[in-house]
Amino acid sequence: MEYIYKLFSYGFILRALIVGGVVSLCASLLGVSLILKRYSMIGDGLSHVGFGALSLALALNVAPLSISIPIVVISAFFLLRLSENSKIKGDAAIAVIASSSLALGVIITSVSKGMNTDMTSYLFGSILAMSKSDVYMSVILSAAVLTLFILFYNQIFAVTFDENFARATGTNSGLFNMLIALLTAITIVVGMRIMGTMLISSLIIFPGLTSMRVFSSFKKVIIFSAIISIVCFLLGILLSFYYSLPAGASIVVANLAVFLLFSGYKKIKITH
Repeated sequence: MEYIYKLFSYGFILRALIVGGVVSLCASLLGVSLILKRYSMIGDGLSHVGFGALSLALALNVAPLSISIPIVVISAFFLLRLSENSKIKGDAAIAVIASSSLALGVIITSVSKGMNTDMTSYLFGSILAMSKSDVYMSVILSAAVLTLFILFYNQIFAVTFDENFARATGTNSGLFNMLIALLTAITIVVGMRIMGTMLISSLIIFPGLTSMRVFSSFKKVIIFSAIISIVCFLLGILLSFYYSLPAGASIVVANLAVFLLFSGYKKIKITH
C-alpha cells in the first residue's frame, strides 16, 4: 500500500494513468473490430505516419498534436480508400504508407534538428512527457472516441462481421468503415505520447487477441478486451516505476505475458 501511495503521489504518474487508461480503453475496443476485419496492422501503419507528422511538427516548431491529428486522420481515410478501390490491398497498402511516412520522417529529422530528446520520447514513449494540456486534449478526444463507438456499436458490429449483409439491411458500410478509421487514427495520435509511435499498435492488437482466446461472443470479447487492456496498462506502469523501465515497453511486455498466459490456458482446456 505504501508503494502504491507513493506511486500516486507523483503528478506525472497521475497524468500518465489518466491518459493511458482512456487510450487503452479506446484502443482495445477498436482493436477487436480491426482484428476481425483482418485490418489489425492499420495501427502500425498509422503510427509510422504519426512519426512522419511529428518530425514535421518538430521541424516547424509547432504543437505536435496540431500537425499529427489532421495528417494521421487524412492518412487513415486514404489508406481505407486505397485498400478498397485499387489493386493494392490490405497489408500491402499499409506497408506502402508506413514505409513512405517513416522514410519522410527520417529525412525531415536529418535535415532539421536531428534526433533529439523530444523525438526519442515520441518514438518510444515517455510518461514524463505528459503535460496538463496533453491530458486535457487526450481526455476530450478519447471521450469523443468512446461516445461515437457506443452510439454506433450496432453498425460497427454489422460492418465488422458481414459488410454485404450490413449493406443489404441499409447500413452505409463505407461511412462506418471511415468512422472506424477515424477513431483509430485519433486513438493512435493520442496514445503516441505515452506509448511511442513504435509501440502504440500493441494496444490495439494484444487485448483483442487475448480476449479471443477465451470468448467467442463479440460483446464478451469487447468487454474482456477493455478489462485486459486497462489491467495490463496498470501492470506496465507499476513495472516501469518500480524497475525504472520505459513505460511503453513495460506495457507491451505486460500485454504479451497475459496473452501467453491465456493462450496456455486455452491449450490446457482443449487437451482436457
